[in-house]
Amino acid sequence: MNKIKLCILLFCITSITFSQEYYPKTNGVKTPEKSSTVFLNATIYVSPTEIIKNGTLIIENNKIVAVGKNISIPSNVEKIDLKGKTIYPSFIDIYSSFGIKKVKKAIGLKSPQYDANRKGYYWNDHIRPETNSFKSFEYDQKKGEELLKAGFGIVNTHIEDAVLQGTGTLVALDQKGSLASQIIEEKSAQYFSFSKSKLSNQSYPSSIMGGMALIRQLHHDADWYSKGNIDIKDMSIGAFLKNKNQLQIFNAGNWLNDLRVHKLGAEFGVNYTILGGGDEYQRIENIKATNKTYILPINFPKAYDVENPFQAAKVSLKDMKHWNLAPSNPSYFSKNNIPFALTTHKLKSVKDFYSNIQKAIKHGLTKTEALTALTTTPARLLGKTNEIGSIRKGNYANFMLTSGDFFDTKTTLFEHWVMGNKNSFTDMNSKNISGKYDISINNEKYVLKITGESPKFKAELKKDTLILTSKMTFKEDWLNIYFSEKESKSYTRLIAKISEEKKSFNGKAILADGTETTFIGNYRELVEKKKERKEEKNTNTTLVDVSYPNMGYGFKTKPKQETILFKNITVWTNEKEGIIKNTDVLLSDGKIKKIGKNITSNKATIIDGTGKHLTSGIVDEHSHIATSSVNEGGQNSSAEVTIEDVVKSNDINIYRNLAGGVTTIQILHGSANPIGGRSALVKLKWGETPDKMLIPNAPKAIKFALGENVKQSNWQSFSRFPQTRMGVEQVYIDYFTRAKEYDLKKKSGVPFRKDDELETIAEIINKERFVTCHSYIQSEINMLMKVAEKFNFNINTFTHILEGYKVADKMKKHGVGASTFSDWWAYKYEVNDAIPYNGAILHNQGITVAFNSDDAEMSRRLNQEAAKAVKYGNVSEEEAWKFVTLNPAKLLHLDKNIGSIKIGKDADVVLWNTNPLSIYAKAEKTIIEGVVYFDIETDLKNREEIKEQRNALINLMLDYKNNGGKTQSPKKSVRPHIHCDFEGDYQ
Repeated sequence: MNKIKLCILLFCITSITFSQEYYPKTNGVKTPEKSSTVFLNATIYVSPTEIIKNGTLIIENNKIVAVGKNISIPSNVEKIDLKGKTIYPSFIDIYSSFGIKKVKKAIGLKSPQYDANRKGYYWNDHIRPETNSFKSFEYDQKKGEELLKAGFGIVNTHIEDAVLQGTGTLVALDQKGSLASQIIEEKSAQYFSFSKSKLSNQSYPSSIMGGMALIRQLHHDADWYSKGNIDIKDMSIGAFLKNKNQLQIFNAGNWLNDLRVHKLGAEFGVNYTILGGGDEYQRIENIKATNKTYILPINFPKAYDVENPFQAAKVSLKDMKHWNLAPSNPSYFSKNNIPFALTTHKLKSVKDFYSNIQKAIKHGLTKTEALTALTTTPARLLGKTNEIGSIRKGNYANFMLTSGDFFDTKTTLFEHWVMGNKNSFTDMNSKNISGKYDISINNEKYVLKITGESPKFKAELKKDTLILTSKMTFKEDWLNIYFSEKESKSYTRLIAKISEEKKSFNGKAILADGTETTFIGNYRELVEKKKERKEEKNTNTTLVDVSYPNMGYGFKTKPKQETILFKNITVWTNEKEGIIKNTDVLLSDGKIKKIGKNITSNKATIIDGTGKHLTSGIVDEHSHIATSSVNEGGQNSSAEVTIEDVVKSNDINIYRNLAGGVTTIQILHGSANPIGGRSALVKLKWGETPDKMLIPNAPKAIKFALGENVKQSNWQSFSRFPQTRMGVEQVYIDYFTRAKEYDLKKKSGVPFRKDDELETIAEIINKERFVTCHSYIQSEINMLMKVAEKFNFNINTFTHILEGYKVADKMKKHGVGASTFSDWWAYKYEVNDAIPYNGAILHNQGITVAFNSDDAEMSRRLNQEAAKAVKYGNVSEEEAWKFVTLNPAKLLHLDKNIGSIKIGKDADVVLWNTNPLSIYAKAEKTIIEGVVYFDIETDLKNREEIKEQRNALINLMLDYKNNGGKTQSPKKSVRPHIHCDFEGDYQ
């Protein structure tokens, strides 16, 4: 063989060798890959209500391929014996912002921003349905591990910013996977809130009622857009229409807003899933009536540090009761069969989730309901029951391996598998070697004390009473200890194999001098009780009762309509009969049934009225109590908003007004803009919900405003039109002209874009809505009457009208009423010409005059305000009393039912201990439609009960703190003093 052939042969041999190495044949010895994993002998929670004992679970890649009993196990699989252990489906957090960076607030402008700063999108920057959270998502390994340890394997994340926040993304917490394996669905839900976007400084909306109006208008605009009536492409509306079939989640934040969201959804057929505020237990019957599914946060409030009595006085009974009752909120849902999911939203740390779920369970939530709320309910809402939320064939392999009942405080989470990938937290095969061991080494005696759980055992080694410097590890059944008895760095080393079944052991010892010997460790059980966190010992679930509303002076049970007979009482009828003495009045079925002498009734509660006075309830034409929002000042016209959306039925001022004899109020929009929002006419039915307070089929009204406020005289910046009083006039002319054109188009039958703002203003022109106008200066009063006459309608009421005495003749001719103050003056420049005789002068000119409050404090003393008409102007007592009863009822067009004591009118009456115009007068009973909403004797009892409740709750908090519970510093509940110029929301 020549050299050339030899080289060729060697090359071929080498090639074959390499070929076999890189391309091995199948007949060689190799370890085949295991594509399936089998979990044997486990307790498997297929779903919260379907449990398999000694079951088998088989997964392949990222899916479950089989689950049950007596399952045929394929060959060549990895088998894991889970005898004595439990498998749970991974939890789902349906309301999360995981992996989303917080939105940075836009740089502030020197002046307010009124127009949108985006082209091609909706006219309001806070409507952002086109936002896709997937584009901003970045997996967070650290937070992902925290959630996995808390039991969550899936989160529905989104950008929590704006009124309409865009779409969320459904994410599997697959720590080891790629983005492709982590994203279950790119667009999983559409999110709403009442909060503006931080990305824009656009002023509108500036209130909850503005937010509700904005969403309404969006629906109208989307409907118009979907019919092809707009040539311009609007990317926001387009996205909104595409997202309409997705899950719609609305962040409400409290039970009042829950009901508001329900109302909004009912108008447009949207079935919102509502993120609650944790206080729904206060109105659980009304919450149930919404037929909605709720997402409940479990960020229960901390107890207050009430050691210092002066600091404790700052905490309201309302806040104390909420601390005590909030952990029972989920159980209220469970007991009332209201579907709900649970979320980590608003928890300061995910680590608090487990302790808070324990609180909820101690307060009545069943473990089955807790598991349902964390698995199958969110899966159902997301339309993913065939993929997540349960351990079924075909679902993703998302599950936890635990030592037992997940909701038991002693249970250990060993592993959490997500998309078929394992996340290990605790060795499943770890032994419990805690206890005391008597150790003998060369006749030297030691005591080894091991506490804790694997893998975080703690050891303490003693010789007699001396604690030695020592270090212990325990891994794979091997115990290793080294310790030093002296200050030198010479250590004795011990090693032994130890098992849980037989905890005593023999082992090898290497002494400090290097000598090898044996040693013995004899186990004995710990005599000391295992230390528990003191906070966990506090299992006191004593609850105070829910009241209506859930605060001081709330009713234990809602009051009922009664039949009441007043005997021998002085009656201020406000009718032609005048003031009648020694008369009987019968109230029945919510109406005034009889007035006269010697009336009898077998069913009535009889009240002796000797020396007492009975009047109709006081009516406040201009009030700002009982509302969550007063102004929507983001635009110069807010006719599209309505106070009816934001009636706040748990405002303590309702009760205080009842104590002052007030039964009916008009809640007016503030005076931030020339054309304000629509009014709410309500009766002060303390303990009821907002819808029950609203007067059915009440006349429509709206608030206008003139003067300093609307032209921004006292604002820090000047940018919004109008800036002058003549500019205010132009606003009215412009809007009335546009509304007239809008109304003509609507009536012509031509297709039109519905505009809630212009609809409302058109109602004014059509004399279907009455105007109450905030006013001071005579020139502006004249101006608005002329503008109204130009468009062929009348102003209904000038409120404040402190220069009305200058133009009383013109007002009489126009046909406008006056709702004024009794004696306010000089509190700002445009009030300098006010006089206390204004009301009397207007009255003497034949104008219907009322005294209003505009103030939560004054409204409690309107009876005394009426008396000032007697002092300033010599108005008779009877006519002065009409200033706060019949006359405001006339201005509100409610006098057919209220304002006087007349057979057939509503039984809205007040029992006074003396002449109601006296400064010594007290309302003893305030009755609305035959229901006693205030009783002075009950009030005194309530004060004692409030003291008792506060004391009981303070003791609970002190006990809680004494047992290691976390507390917060008391903060005085600051209730804003609300006037016409109040901005923001009052929650």
